[in-house]
Amino acid sequence: MGLMLACSDPQPPNLGGLDMPSLKEIKGRIASVNSTRKITSAMKMVASSKLHHAQVAIQNMLPYETMLEHILKSFLAAEAEAQTIYDQERPVKRIALVVFSSNSSLCGGFNANVIRMMQHTVRDWSAEIGEENIEVYPVGRKVSEKARKLGYHVCGDYAELIDRPNVRQCIDMAMELGRRFAAGEIDRVEMIYHHFKSAGSQILTNKTFLPIDLESELERDHERDLTSNVVTKKAQDYLKKRGARSKEQESEVKPLNDNFIVEPDMNTLLTQLMPKLAHLMLYTALLDSVASEHAARMVAMQTATDNADELLRQLN
Repeated sequence: MGLMLACSDPQPPNLGGLDMPSLKEIKGRIASVNSTRKITSAMKMVASSKLHHAQVAIQNMLPYETMLEHILKSFLAAEAEAQTIYDQERPVKRIALVVFSSNSSLCGGFNANVIRMMQHTVRDWSAEIGEENIEVYPVGRKVSEKARKLGYHVCGDYAELIDRPNVRQCIDMAMELGRRFAAGEIDRVEMIYHHFKSAGSQILTNKTFLPIDLESELERDHERDLTSNVVTKKAQDYLKKRGARSKEQESEVKPLNDNFIVEPDMNTLLTQLMPKLAHLMLYTALLDSVASEHAARMVAMQTATDNADELLRQLN
């Protein structure tokens, strides 16, 4: 009876139908998880450093953006009735998609979300104009590889822009798209990218690049938290307060001069300014995408490190 009682004592749970690991095996797993944790922790620190540099790049671009938008808003406030080739709507027969992704993995769902939106957009436009009339300009190795694998019409390779954001190459790409749009080779250009709001918030965006809707472009969400790499409630409150102040400032925009004279004429001036706005839109999308990639990788590596800590606690 004593033997029967001993055998009937509760046993540790048998996970997965396997025998319980020995102490040596547990120690081996602890060493393995510790090694992995060191890697994820280091990658999180690297991503945090790169995110800081990306935030500085956006910060350096903002004065130019602010002044250009102030000039254009002043023209709108003055009710300037002027049109250029870059803001003319026309029937869409051929479209180009500029899609921003990363060159490497381990950044959560960053690339998967971009690719999914690209496929969804191609599917929607294919029903209207046919897939053969859709071109993809991939900025990033991941989206380039996927687009070629899916058989899309891929134009160029701009993967180096992700590692080394360059305003000159963005201007060249914008000028090529603008030239093709003006010549009637393409009737619409859309950008798919992540808009960087903060280290914890990146908004997947599909935005019309050409033709440029000046009013909607000037009224879009410009809010970004470029001061912190940490997602806290304090940072979120800061964004809300800053957003309220920004709306107050936008409502106060007035013409630079009620009676200003434009030489030689408004159409010529806007023809010069609209391409500069297009260059800015493309460069801003690139900087936003790069910052969003580093933020997504930082969050993913932080999550992996936290999971490793929890696993180590259980094993110990």
